[in-house]
Amino acid sequence: MAVAKSIKRKGIKGDGAWGYIFIAVSLLVFAMFTAYPVVSAFIISLQKYKPLGSTYVGFDNYASSLKDGLFWQAMKNTLVYTVLTVPVNLFLSMAIAVLILPLRKKTQSFFKGIYYLPVVASGVALSVVWLWIFDPLEGGILNQLIHFFGFENQNWLGSSKTAMFSLVFMSWMSSHGTSIIIYLAGLLGIDDTYYEAAEIDGANFLQKLWHIVVPSLKPATLFLLVTGVIGSFQVFQNAYLMTGGGPNNATTMVGLLIFNNAFTYFEFGKAAAQSLILAVIIAAVSVVQFKYAGKDVEY
Repeated sequence: MAVAKSIKRKGIKGDGAWGYIFIAVSLLVFAMFTAYPVVSAFIISLQKYKPLGSTYVGFDNYASSLKDGLFWQAMKNTLVYTVLTVPVNLFLSMAIAVLILPLRKKTQSFFKGIYYLPVVASGVALSVVWLWIFDPLEGGILNQLIHFFGFENQNWLGSSKTAMFSLVFMSWMSSHGTSIIIYLAGLLGIDDTYYEAAEIDGANFLQKLWHIVVPSLKPATLFLLVTGVIGSFQVFQNAYLMTGGGPNNATTMVGLLIFNNAFTYFEFGKAAAQSLILAVIIAAVSVVQFKYAGKDVEY
């Protein structure tokens, strides 16, 4: 009530005053868990960490990061991972949603639950399963499969030629739950009259899919594209648990590099600088996506 009286004294009355009170908690949470950590990260990025006191070094951490070949190798790996996973995941998610849509509600719910299960399952548990799948010995499921077709066993996670593909394949097979739910919601919102008009004009399934479904799902696709790119640029868990960034840094992502700099080499200033560089890159990519992919998107 004291807050409300203070707001009213400043000229904000009635529902407007209560509006500020209701958002005060959200603003406080944002300030504590988002704004403050970002400001702290920027301050740390200007310092050289020492156990008994840090030293101000200005923008040296940024300069050394931009000159670090490993940082650009990690950025390249992250970009390759993003390009190979995000478009394919969007295509697969939309295709699965289209296949689920004609089913009965109970059957839809069953498949939605099955596809959403990896999202809520423990990342460590999923990694253990995938380590078994990628086992380089004959007991590995993937090696058993290719051995059936006459191919030799592969060291999927231990070879620089196949390690990145293994992480990409893992993403293809287990990253569709949320996207399927969103696409299904979008499909249910399409008016049946569009399909009826297309059938009168003699449109087949693919024509209806391309001229009705795909344009109608543009808002959902843009949202999933932006969030997917952000998530792939921040990927850490898969690389950390499956390969540790190896072999020969073939799967070292930017998120994993930042983690190693901070908690392995205790270069907190450099890690903070790299995290802020990554944040700027993600923001720039997001702006470009909204500018070019969201031109004719209506919400």
